[in-house]
Amino acid sequence: MVKVAVVGATGNVGREMLSVLAERQFPADEVIALASPKSVGKEVSYGLDKVLKVKNLADFDFHGVDIALMSAGASVSAKYAPKIGEAGCVVIDNSSQWRMDPDVPLVVPEVNASAIAGYTKKNIIANPNCSTIQMVVPLAALHKAFHIKRVVVTTYQSVSGAGKEAMDELFEQTKGVYWGEEISKTQHKFTKQIAFNVIPHIDVFLDDGATKEEWKMTVETKKILDPAIKVHANCARVPVFVGHGEYVNIETEKEISDKDATFILKKTPGVTVIDTRADGGYATQIEIAGEDDVFVSRIRSDATIDNGLSFWCVSDNLRKGAALNAVQIAEVLYRNYLKK
Repeated sequence: MVKVAVVGATGNVGREMLSVLAERQFPADEVIALASPKSVGKEVSYGLDKVLKVKNLADFDFHGVDIALMSAGASVSAKYAPKIGEAGCVVIDNSSQWRMDPDVPLVVPEVNASAIAGYTKKNIIANPNCSTIQMVVPLAALHKAFHIKRVVVTTYQSVSGAGKEAMDELFEQTKGVYWGEEISKTQHKFTKQIAFNVIPHIDVFLDDGATKEEWKMTVETKKILDPAIKVHANCARVPVFVGHGEYVNIETEKEISDKDATFILKKTPGVTVIDTRADGGYATQIEIAGEDDVFVSRIRSDATIDNGLSFWCVSDNLRKGAALNAVQIAEVLYRNYLKK
């Protein structure tokens, strides 16, 4: 009997986790929805016809639960994940809390599924940052073929990455612009107006001038792909509800062409190439909401360096960037390590 708990079940990602578990028919005999005391008793959907009542994370006994999909923030994960692991339940955590812990695998199944084997050290597996996940899926295939030396990425990240309140803020501000309302009254989650604007700031600033989001992309890519790769990230928030966009520029050791890169990416699991070099011949955020793949477009050579390539990629940050990746980890974990 397989038991799965979803921690943070009332949040954007938690709800998506429940949806993906049902869609992919994960072999769970029981699914439990957990959240903070203020959400206890609320109902969340599991699939098309099942409703789960939310239970209290604070006093839940995880003994007998096999896998916990956790998306409740770093502070909650720091407090509860070790306790859940000690109860014999494997935590797949979506927060930033454990990603750079050397005893915790950081996994994107299409890229480094074998790293899941290291879960036994703490019974915790980390889900990477949403922007990192969508970038490393195509990068891994290109790295294998051409050996990437350097990556420069600029992100265009949707507000759903900052939670439901951020989505509400974009909606209220957009409405307010048309109605002539004072925008400052609806400005809570972001440092500046997000409606009809682009904010070059995600997470806190670090001493070197980078933001923590940019730092995450750098160190996580190195941990997942190759510590020798140099990464420079620029992260911005854009007025899009769901779906992150990224422009990625790479420099490789081996000779690379746009045709060869396209050929390889078209064969890469988890990647869909849409690149016709014509009006509308590329994927955008609004079109890929609800999709599972990373969509790659605008593949072209960079003539400013010897072996350079640029591409555009978009992905649903709530699915592949969070919930889907976590469920894919759970599938490999169950199939290769837990199934009796």
